[in-house]
Amino acid sequence: MRYQPLSWIRPLILASSVVLLAAIAISLSSRITLRTPSFNSSLPSDTNFVALPDPEIDIAVPSNLNQQTIVLAGGCFWGIEAIFEQLKGVSQVVSGYSGGSAETATYSQVSLGKTQHAEVVNITYDPTQISYGQLLKVYFAVAHDPTQLNQQLPDRGSQYRSAIFFTTPEQQQVAQAYIQQLDQAQSFQKPIVTQVVPLQKFYAAETYHQDFVQHNPNYPYVVVHDLPKLKRLEKQFPELYREQIKLSSFYSR
Repeated sequence: MRYQPLSWIRPLILASSVVLLAAIAISLSSRITLRTPSFNSSLPSDTNFVALPDPEIDIAVPSNLNQQTIVLAGGCFWGIEAIFEQLKGVSQVVSGYSGGSAETATYSQVSLGKTQHAEVVNITYDPTQISYGQLLKVYFAVAHDPTQLNQQLPDRGSQYRSAIFFTTPEQQQVAQAYIQQLDQAQSFQKPIVTQVVPLQKFYAAETYHQDFVQHNPNYPYVVVHDLPKLKRLEKQFPELYREQIKLSSFYSR
């Protein structure tokens, strides 16, 4: 006769597992506010991305050949950071906040949408390998939807606005000219709402936000909203793409 385990053991094991999972969830929630994934994405599919023209004007390569920076906002900084980390010529991408004061530059405060901050990324790049205009093209084509006002996908609030924070008159001119070019070409079904505003100050976000997609490729929000963007980037910009972040097997086909 085969040994039959006691009938009370299996329910006890199941109950213990539920308690353990609940404890893990509580621990995670104390470190980070969960973003809720939405399965009704309005972004283009992998085979239907937005094809944009190159900027008609761009910033010339500086004579001193120093590294340059660009600060962009377009929804959750996790995905924006991951997109630009995959580009050749980009040496560093830091998630952070811009638009408000130093006292309110924390995730818990910015998430309330009352600080004037936007979630942004500060991108350091080599202008001999990738230009300011090329970065803007990726920003508008893949990184976010520039026609959504104060929101991106499931995220709502002015902290998720679309904005280019310029540091030089040249950056301002090229950004404004490219937006005008895209609107005149009717590249999107709706007008672009991206703000072009001067950068006052950039504040780096908390450590656990940095390289979030790279460290958390299976996080539900990342799987639903960010990994498809990375796959579109690889398909649409193969000449700029370098694999820094491994995609899950689901998106590797």
